[in-house]
Parts: sequence; C-alpha cells; structure tokens
Amino acid sequence: MTQDIQITIAAASHMNYVPEIEKALLEASFQKGTGIAVRNNEYLTQKILEGKSVIAYSKGGKWAGFCYIESWGHNKYVANSGLIVSSEFRGVGLANEIKKRALELSTELFPGAKLFGLTTSLAVMKINSGLGYKPVTFSELTDDDQFWKGCETCPYYDILVRTKRDDCLCTAMIMDPAENQKVNGKVHPARMKVNINHT
Repeated sequence: MTQDIQITIAAASHMNYVPEIEKALLEASFQKGTGIAVRNNEYLTQKILEGKSVIAYSKGGKWAGFCYIESWGHNKYVANSGLIVSSEFRGVGLANEIKKRALELSTELFPGAKLFGLTTSLAVMKINSGLGYKPVTFSELTDDDQFWKGCETCPYYDILVRTKRDDCLCTAMIMDPAENQKVNGKVHPARMKVNINHT
C-alpha cells in the first residue's frame, strides 16, 4: 500500500480533490474526539494555490490525505492544520508521513518560526510527539486573534470562550525547529523515517 502513495505539495493540478477534502473535513468535525475545524472550498483552494498544503494520492489517482499550513503572529508561529486521511488509506502510517512533509514545508516557508498545534486526537498527539512537539499551556501559543477565530467552527469552541482561551479539550503542543536535531546543517525532526514516496 505505502509504495503506491505519492505525497507532494498541492498545486493547481490537484484542485479536483478539493470537494472530497472539504467533505472529509466536515465529516471529521462531527466525530467525537477530533476537535477538527471545518474549512470550506474557498479556503482550501486558497491554501493550495498559495503552495501551503500537502496532498497524498494513490498512483491510480485516488485522494488519500491532506494537510494545510497557517501562519500567525507575523509568521512567528506556524500550524499544520486540517490533517485528514481518507478512510480507505488509514492504518498504514500515512498521517505521520503527511505531517512530516508539512513540517518540512513549514520550515522552508517560515524559517525560524515555532510550529504549534491544538488537537484532541490521541493519534495526532503521538505523531506530534514523535516529531519533537511538546505539550504546553495555551498561554505559550500565539495571541493572534485570527488564529483563535479559526476555532469557531470547532464543536468545543464554547469551552474555549468560557475559559477565556486558557483551556479547552484540546492539547496544545509546540516544536521549535531550532532546538531539534540538525543533520548537515538542515533541520530534521527527530526519528524521521520516510516509507512513502515523496514527489
């Protein structure tokens, strides 16, 4: 299975996958324990055209997974968000590989930025931990209002409002590439092992 999946930076040629990605994100937002925010067709299209998203698909052309990048606080903070894998391609480590590629792209586009994320998914927490992310308090995240506005479509947003952004069901995690392992002068997440073809 893994040998048949390509992971690449999404481009205009992948626009036909947007409706399927939008549907998958919407369905995931209803599932307990995901805490994933809904993103519409226009938003996903913008991320693709900006070169700020990673897509995975089979050699047969089936969409397999997706993740996009957002920057906040004058590009001092970067989030790899909307990580989603098609049900047909789950269980082969694809989410981990997409996250790795998104992390690589993030450090290329925003050198020096800290990478962070919010999630209630245990699977995502494990992936993040393997890439060098560490749990932090919400106060260590960006104070950019636009970032927190993006949480409005999450089913747990009311908790965030009641706690005045101090707490939620999500776990906050941060990774500083500058503190991570370096190989030949290039930042590499610790324990990175790629089993899926990248293009």
